[in-house]
Parts: sequence; C-alpha cells; structure tokens
Amino acid sequence: MSSIQSPLQISLSQSGNIRRRWFNPESQRKVIKINGVKRTTTVVACVNLETKNAAPDNVVIGEKSKEVMEAEKRVLVGTYARTPVVLASGSGCKLYDTEGKEYLDLSSGIAVNALGHGDHDWIKAVVEQANVLTHVSNAYYSIPQVELAKRLVASSFADRVFFTNSGTEANEAAIKFSRKFQRHSNPDAKEPATEFISFTNSFHGRTMGALALTSKEHYRSPFEPVMPGVTFVEYGNIEATKKLIQRGKTAAVFVEPIQGEGGIYSATKEFLQFLRIACDDAGALLVFDEVQCGLGRTGDLWAHEAFGVFPDIMTLAKPLAGGLPIGAALVTERVASAITFGDHGSTFAGSPLVCNAAIAVLDKISKPSFLASVSKKGQKFIETLKQKLGSNPHVKEIRGFGLIIGIELDVPASPLVDACRGSGLLVLTAGKGNVVRLVPPLIITEQELDQAAEILYKSLPALDSNSN
Repeated sequence: MSSIQSPLQISLSQSGNIRRRWFNPESQRKVIKINGVKRTTTVVACVNLETKNAAPDNVVIGEKSKEVMEAEKRVLVGTYARTPVVLASGSGCKLYDTEGKEYLDLSSGIAVNALGHGDHDWIKAVVEQANVLTHVSNAYYSIPQVELAKRLVASSFADRVFFTNSGTEANEAAIKFSRKFQRHSNPDAKEPATEFISFTNSFHGRTMGALALTSKEHYRSPFEPVMPGVTFVEYGNIEATKKLIQRGKTAAVFVEPIQGEGGIYSATKEFLQFLRIACDDAGALLVFDEVQCGLGRTGDLWAHEAFGVFPDIMTLAKPLAGGLPIGAALVTERVASAITFGDHGSTFAGSPLVCNAAIAVLDKISKPSFLASVSKKGQKFIETLKQKLGSNPHVKEIRGFGLIIGIELDVPASPLVDACRGSGLLVLTAGKGNVVRLVPPLIITEQELDQAAEILYKSLPALDSNSN
C-alpha cells in the first residue's frame, strides 16, 4: 500500500467536527522506546485551518495511521464513528498508537479488558490452550467449558450456564429461555406470556431481540419492526412498573442493576426488591443484564450482590474472557428445566480457547482481595474527581460504584473526551452524550488514577471553548 503524500490532513473529532491541518514539510523523524522496543515516529508541525466547534486536540495523525484510516474507509462497512487513533500495542493500562504516542486507557475496550493489556497469566492460558485445542463445536464435550461453568455456578446464584459469543447473544438467549419457560410452566395456557418489560436509558444489544429491549429510539427505528411485545417504563419508578407486570402477559423483566451505556445510573435496593416480588407474584422471570456492570466492575463480583436481590437469569459478557469474544446466560434450575435439546445453540460459543482464557480472568478477579482493591480504588478516585472537578460549573454530578464512574455535564461531553485524548487519556461518553464514562482496567493503580484525574481537570477548559 503506498503512503498518502498529501500535506493536507482532514480528520474528524469524536463529536464529528471537521479539522483541517496543513503539515509543515520540515517534519522530523524520532526514535522512541515502547516496552523496551525501539520505534520510529514522526513529529509533525501543523496549524489548524478550521476548528469551528472543535475541541482542543493536540493529536496529529501520522502517515501510518492515516494510511490505515483511509484503507478502512474503502473496505469496511461504515458502522463506526471511530476516534481518529490507530492503536497498535498495549501493556497494562497503557496503549500506544502507530506513531508511538502513549495513552492511559480508561476505556478498557468498553469495560472489557479487566486485566489490562498483555496480562501474563491470560497470555499463558491462551497460548497453552491454543497449542492443545482451539475449537471443536458444541457437538462434543470440552474440559475448559465445563470448568468455566463450574466456576460461574459456584460463585453465583445460578445452577447452570449457557455460553454465547457476546452480550447481545446472551440477552437473545435470555429472551428465548423466558418465553420457553412460560410455555413449559403453563402448558395448558391458551396464550402463554410472551411480553417483556424494559426501562428507560437501557442498552441490551443490537441484534433484533436485544435491540427491541434497548430504549434509545435511534438504535431501533432504522430496523423496525423489531421484536414486538416490549414495554418501556421509567428506570426506578416502582408505581409505574407495578401497573405493567401482569400474570399471563409478562414473560420477563430485563433490567441493568447499574446502567452503563445509559449514563452510569444505579437502581436502588427498594426498586430491585420490588421487581423480585412483582415477578414472583406474576409468574414472570427477572433478568439482570450485567454485561457491563458485572464481573468485579463495581467492587463486588456481581453488581446485584450489593442489593441482596437475585435474578432468575443473569447475562454476562464483556470482561469475562479478557478481550476474547464470550457471553453467558446464567440460570436457575427452574429455568434450565424448561430448556431441551435443540432449543438454542451456537457453533463457536464456549470454545476451549476462549473458556480457558476466561478461567484465567475469573480466577483473578473473583479473589476477595482483588475485589476489595477495586472498591478501594474506586472510592478514592471518585473523591479525587469530586475535589478536582466538582466546582466546575459544567459538572452536574460525579457518580458510580467501584470502577464504573460517570461524570455528568450540562453540555456535550465530546469536547472533553477529545481534549483528554489529545493529552494522552482515553475515556468514553455515555447517556445522551453528556456523560464522561470511566471504566478503566480493574488492575489500574492509584497513581494512574491520579494521573487521569489531573488530565481531566486540565482538559476542562475545552468545555468552555465549545459551549458558546
């Protein structure tokens, strides 16, 4: 592939604003070290020709990165509004782009890389299993799949596990299991319960069933009609929900104990207790979606543990295999008894390779000392953020549990996200685009969290320059 020689650079900020830069032809080559390995990078001088409504951003896209971005436009379906960074390597909580720039990663692959990048035990588990057996399909038994399921059952409310390849697939399984359960439990019913209740600000995935449970209309509307029979109600509103859960009608209630994509909103114990009782009274199943908030993210292994309320089904995914694709639907024996051969399946789900990687992750993050460290670091980080950012007029609230934290603003968050990226910090947005979402690797140190807080503080002026 030939290099792109044009001195004019055009890029998009995360907020979609166009930036044009004219390169100084006297760019210099520089040798730097990353993890002890020498790499050559280009230091480019440029000036902004147009930065209207754009966040301050000192990220300069080098030739290698630009080449990748241009190639991506030609060969991939345009479903992602990507951040203009080409990431090439990572170590711990640090990532490096193709030009060698270092970033502190507080996105962790959207709450996936719980053990950071390049964890030695995880690598060992993957390599050893790859050398033995990678895939056999679910037509046969495999040892890592059974071992992982045993660990998940032993550490949760569940009696059985169904493996998938992602969080949205786990929620699809939960949808099918809920409907099959209703038919199994009420064989004489003329019309068994088939409807679902979900909540505002919810996100359950992008496949047609999970999409139907996702509240944001702009996700659903281009693909309607999606699965019928879903009613949305205000998250946390007991009185409104009480009117909707009905015997013979409601198959299941889907809820995130802590909403991630929705803006880092937490349910209350009272609300989850109400849902548990209401579902029992109506013969409906209670499904907890812990795809983002589960597996140690809150400082408990399962987010619902803090509330003392337990579901019939729990869906998991993101961090379970440390970056490899996996999902799981954990169910009680009562639910599992309704499922028989052929009711659901997957070619790739629960492969020996992915399950062995997940065992390495689960063994680490389920240790009480590890979970205690997540809780401690999260509390200190929230306090630091409140001290440094709390007095800014654009900051409405800083909230979260453990290491899933949201900074709610009264303006769009993308200028702050862009400015942080320019200073070497990767963070995400959430909610209606006005929440900065912080979901770092769970192994992050207090020193790295302090560094992140300082960059966030120094990047706050970007909000003023973009709020006019």
